[in-house]
Parts: sequence; structure tokens; C-alpha cells
Amino acid sequence: MLSGATYMKKKLLILLFPLFVVACADKSQYEEVVLNEMKKEQDVKDYKIDPAYMAKCVIDTTYKRMPGFFVFDPDRLAAYRNYAKMLKMSVSKDPQKTLDELRKDFGSPDELAKAHSVYTESMMDCYTAILHEADGDPEEKT
Repeated sequence: MLSGATYMKKKLLILLFPLFVVACADKSQYEEVVLNEMKKEQDVKDYKIDPAYMAKCVIDTTYKRMPGFFVFDPDRLAAYRNYAKMLKMSVSKDPQKTLDELRKDFGSPDELAKAHSVYTESMMDCYTAILHEADGDPEEKT
């Protein structure tokens, strides 16, 4: 027979499992979208940067700047979905409708613009870091 504490732990685990699955799916979708974007990115091609390496950098950098404090934070889960949707807007069948939805999903046009800036700044930071890494940053050698 299970003790009360063991029973409650198992019940809690069963209740949290669907949240974990959804969070992983949202995070994976965002990561996949970023990787696909990096494969299309002309500067990644021109500078001969591995798209997967660039994507990992961009993902890690945007994670730090997204709303929410941890992976299962509801704000973070929404951010994963919203950022993925924002990045796929160019392939939307109705870009204006998607833009309107994104404004609503992010809470306002300003928050959507802020999210776009976070993503763009993350990309620029990654280009800088990766190119310095490839060149052997002189500041690191001193």
C-alpha cells in the first residue's frame, strides 16, 4: 500500500506531465523555427557559419531575454509559441491576420515590436560572438 506522501507525489506527477509535454513541444517548435530561419539567413551562408551553431546561440540568447523565469513559467510557454509564430509570419497565408493575432498574443503592438527587437538583437550578438570566435578575438589573447 502506498503512503499518503507517495500517493500525492505520483498524483502531482501525473497532473504535471501534460504541462511538461506541452512545454517541451512549444520549446522544440521554437528551436525548429529558429534553425530553419538560420538555414535561410544569407549572412550565415556568406560567413560560412554552421546554421545549427548559429541557431543554438540565438536560441540561448533569446531564452535569457524572453519573459518568464523558468521553462514552465506560463509567460515563457506563451513566449515560445508567440516567437515561433512571429518567425513564421513570412509564410503565413494571411500575413495581416497573423500580424493582428501577434499583436493580441503579445499584448500590444509595442510588446510585439519589443519581441522582434529581442530576436534581432540576439542575432546580432551571436554574429558578433561567432565572428570574434572564428577570428580569434585579440582582446581574449591579452
